[in-house]
Amino acid sequence: MSIPQKIEEIKKSIPEDVTLVAVSKTKPNEAIMEAYDGGYRIFGENKPQELTRKFSELPKDIIWHMIGHLQTNKVKYIAPFVSLIHAVDSLKLLKEINKQALKNDRVIDCLLQFHIADEDTKFGLDLSDAAQIINSEEYQNMQNVRILGVMGMATYTDDENQIRSEFSNLKSIYSELKSNFFSGEESFKEISMGMSGDYKLAIQEGSTMIRVGSTIFGARDYSNK
Repeated sequence: MSIPQKIEEIKKSIPEDVTLVAVSKTKPNEAIMEAYDGGYRIFGENKPQELTRKFSELPKDIIWHMIGHLQTNKVKYIAPFVSLIHAVDSLKLLKEINKQALKNDRVIDCLLQFHIADEDTKFGLDLSDAAQIINSEEYQNMQNVRILGVMGMATYTDDENQIRSEFSNLKSIYSELKSNFFSGEESFKEISMGMSGDYKLAIQEGSTMIRVGSTIFGARDYSNK
């Protein structure tokens, strides 16, 4: 099955209001262009240097999502063009995104990343961290970032009950933030959760955005770094 056919299969299996981010990290331009020529435009990368290179080499109507952990000193590379940053996990990072967005005369959309997995290796906030950021004077004065919702990654496990519980937790976090801080903002509507192995569970638990790589492009290839 071709890459466009795989994308079409996934799109047919998910609700119309769920956004599919085709995770193209480590994949060559040819694979992205195969999806592009099939009509797809939303791609996710997790390394700023790779994302910047692909942006410069590929068609300019591609919608690029930065889905990986982002260091503050790398924000400047992607600020001119990135459509959505999924993994904001500190006020320091949000301040840098705002600063670089201002330099580029843009408003950059972001998601707050929450630590929902039973794994120490994953980054993310908890609810009190997020409240502290949102209530801070620095955030209140930011004009060049817009928080659209939340993002999280479930534990890498075969235990569906655990995965479902973690996704349900992220949905609860989203609902609490919406109610307490973003009730008047229609743009605060995204819950980015679910990847190749668990996106169907994620959608059942309220995901509005799934990040799917290997199901579309095959196993990861790190030789193209």
